[in-house]
Amino acid sequence: METAGNVVVKCWDNHRSLDQKTIDLKRKLVDLNALKQDVESRKKAELHPRKKLKSQVDVWLGNVERINDEIQNLEQRVVESISISRGFFMKDVLKKIQEVEELLQQGKFDQGLVVNDLTWIGQALSTTNLVGKAAENCMEEIWTCLMDDDIRRIGVWGMGGLGKTTIMKIINNRLSKMTEKFNIVIWITVSKEMNISKIQNGILRAIGEELREDEDETIRAGKLFEWLNEKGRYVLILDDLWDKLSLEEVGIPKPSNGSKLVVTTRMLDVCRYLGCREIRMPNLPKQDAWSLFLEKVGKDVLNYPGLLPIVESVVEQCAGLPLAIVTVASSMKGITNVHEWRNARNELSKRVRGVTGLDEKVLQQLQFSYDHLECERVQQCFLCCALYPEDCYIYEYDLINLWIAEGLVEEMDSQQAELDQGFTILNKLKNNCLLENGENVGAVKLHDLVRDMVLRITRPRFLVRAGLQLKEIPHVQEWTEDLEKVSLMSNYGLRIPSQMSPPKCQMLTTLLLSDCRIRSIPDCFFEQMKGLKVLDLSQNNFRILPSSISNLEALTLLSVRGCDYLKKLPSFSKLEALKKLDLLGSKIKNLPHGMDRLVNLNYLHLWVEEVPSGILSKFSCLRDLGLSSAFVRGEEIGELKKLEFFEGSFFDLNELNTFVQALKSRGQQLIRYNVAVDIKNFYRFCESDKYIELSCSHPICRNGVKFPSDLQRLRINYGIVDFPEEEVFFPWFIPMQNGKFSFLKEIVIFKCEKIKKLFTCSWVQSNLPNLEELTVLECHQMEEIIASEMEFVEEERMGGSNSNTIPLTLPKLRILDLDLLPELKSICAANRVMVCDSIEEIGIFNCSKLQRIPLYLPLLDDGQPSPPPSLKAIFISSKKQLRSVEWDHPNAKSVLGPILKSDDFLDPCKSDSEFDYGSDPESDYDSFLESDTDSDPESHYDSLPELDANSDLESDASLPNDG
Repeated sequence: METAGNVVVKCWDNHRSLDQKTIDLKRKLVDLNALKQDVESRKKAELHPRKKLKSQVDVWLGNVERINDEIQNLEQRVVESISISRGFFMKDVLKKIQEVEELLQQGKFDQGLVVNDLTWIGQALSTTNLVGKAAENCMEEIWTCLMDDDIRRIGVWGMGGLGKTTIMKIINNRLSKMTEKFNIVIWITVSKEMNISKIQNGILRAIGEELREDEDETIRAGKLFEWLNEKGRYVLILDDLWDKLSLEEVGIPKPSNGSKLVVTTRMLDVCRYLGCREIRMPNLPKQDAWSLFLEKVGKDVLNYPGLLPIVESVVEQCAGLPLAIVTVASSMKGITNVHEWRNARNELSKRVRGVTGLDEKVLQQLQFSYDHLECERVQQCFLCCALYPEDCYIYEYDLINLWIAEGLVEEMDSQQAELDQGFTILNKLKNNCLLENGENVGAVKLHDLVRDMVLRITRPRFLVRAGLQLKEIPHVQEWTEDLEKVSLMSNYGLRIPSQMSPPKCQMLTTLLLSDCRIRSIPDCFFEQMKGLKVLDLSQNNFRILPSSISNLEALTLLSVRGCDYLKKLPSFSKLEALKKLDLLGSKIKNLPHGMDRLVNLNYLHLWVEEVPSGILSKFSCLRDLGLSSAFVRGEEIGELKKLEFFEGSFFDLNELNTFVQALKSRGQQLIRYNVAVDIKNFYRFCESDKYIELSCSHPICRNGVKFPSDLQRLRINYGIVDFPEEEVFFPWFIPMQNGKFSFLKEIVIFKCEKIKKLFTCSWVQSNLPNLEELTVLECHQMEEIIASEMEFVEEERMGGSNSNTIPLTLPKLRILDLDLLPELKSICAANRVMVCDSIEEIGIFNCSKLQRIPLYLPLLDDGQPSPPPSLKAIFISSKKQLRSVEWDHPNAKSVLGPILKSDDFLDPCKSDSEFDYGSDPESDYDSFLESDTDSDPESHYDSLPELDANSDLESDASLPNDG
């Protein structure tokens, strides 16, 4: 049994080691909160419609919030204790360290954060309107069959381009709302190159299940069979099925108990093989075809009576096919010359008359639209679209950059000008209905018939086997001498046999082998491809780049982006024609041999550890530079006069100043920049950003800090080492210049321990007219966000409960987020109110000393305050602070009740719409505050032995402030 003396000695020993353990705890908590921020960012990216957060993620986020509160309470208890009693807290600190470590392990979520939300039974799809009564009748016939429990399989068939997919997309969207009839609606696009694994994977994604790719196909089918049966009544739509399909091989149960299988196909035999109720998709009747044609070509043609018979004949040649009508009409839009219309009629007539087979006729009609593109350059751009996998979405930037690399976009002085020209071509193809908008913003796709037409035109010059899940590269005999372009992209696990002879393709200009996870390429593979200009090897798993690449003297683009295992490169000394080099994401540590010879580079993205001094200034043509893994010199970057896009890191603020001064001296403004100071391995992807992030362990430069005048986003981490704590930070850091930051939209201040006061009112008013987001995190000494100023400035007074308040206007501010600021006492001075007409969200977390939220609430005619119309939520971390916080109007709390939220108030599983605040917001809010849900912080800890209040031990009332 321990004596009282032993307890005191042990407690004193604990007291002496408590400081270090507390530092450890706070550091681990910083890591945990950083991980929480990452999870929150991932959550925003992954939480799409029809998805919901995994319960385990929800619980984890709640536990992180809880542990923050508990540690804050523990810290407060230690602060308030006398010196000897502090030792008794060692057990609690060690326990919290263990809990934080466990949360750090649990928070990785390698399998993603979200699952399918089965309260939504299907995925809504973008679609167009139906044309004509015949199509509507067909759709109603399909719908009637779906509602009939005796009909289990439905086959919609007809030639390509009639609108089968459009009808089924509309039906899919209607079915997705019928939760009382079906449990889940699954849409799978099959396409011509049917693949069992691809169909299985599509169904698995739709039902929220996963299976290993290398698992036996029969076992996969069995598991899928079980899971589909468990889903109850499902509708499975297989769109564009080209061949007979064994449901058993896939793992699709025979529909029963109200489940349905629907297929769309061009082959009646496919419907009969599956035992479907056959529904034929009709051609458009003459009148509907005429109406659709006029809609697309423009009704101006009706103003020319002499044209009408010819136009009617052209419509007749389209044979009632919506796809043909739309493409032909779009290609003739705006043409009123009778000779051109007669020529169009003759061309169409000649094409259709010379072929047999319905699909062949459609292809001829589509080729008419291709032939009527205004120039060969646009035609060649269009043909490149078929290099991508069937039915895949093609990102517009990727496609345009391919055109630029191919030399199909006119070479100009500016990369942005070339992109603009590329988008102009893209829009022409869309306007001619040869490209469609994809489901995703910034993406396009080819209708499968249009793609067939392109492959027909390009045969035998193109070899396209993209996205077919090939396991081995095509045999060398298929690599013919007249090949110009080869695309094998998106064949995961593709293998190139080591004994394969080098393909003899002297005419080959483009080779796309991206996203195949190729493990090795024979060293001699590229020996017979002397004319190769575009080589995309991104997203592969090889470790060494073949030496035969060294002799590709015509090469203008080389990409190995995302080749995570790549360590060794051959010499680049002969690749002087190279304009675009992308090595981002590889394990290359040093610049490749011969790099200094690549003087024509206009695009360079690297991830190397060191850049030799003077090398970058040799690349005078550079327009786009990404080099964030090593520090670069501001002087060298400043010498790149053609630079438009830059991402990189500077060693200190002096280098940043040199870079900014160089731009300013010649009036140069970059289109996009993401710049870091004192941060290696900096990477931030944002297409529209003008962003600077400072993490400064070096003294500030004597002449102040210079920033580009068009800066949009600024983040400062860990403060400035020589900042005098008595100063207000921003006016000291950046002396006031009116309009200095007129473009600045976002400021983030993170862990700047020395800063007590962030802004002054006059600095904010003069410099931040367009600020949209302000975030201040973990600044433990921060006392004021916008500090009061000694001098009195006469300003316009505002009405309300306090006639002496002075407005501080932030007209564009949408988000104010203050977190872990234990010393924060005010957001702005006591006689100030913030006028924020655009405010959407305010977050106050772990700011225990903050007593007032100075948000101006305009008054209604009856004298009652009203929140800004844009305001959606005010989050306050604890109910205790929510009760005590002050507002500038006595009725503010009741008015704001429905949008005031705390961790205690909100069930994270509920959406805003699920809360019933009733007819009396004040009543609901008051009852919430009166409910006894706040727990006593003391209850979280074991009671301590009483100590003599007159103890002569020295009192130590503070925790170490380390972060």
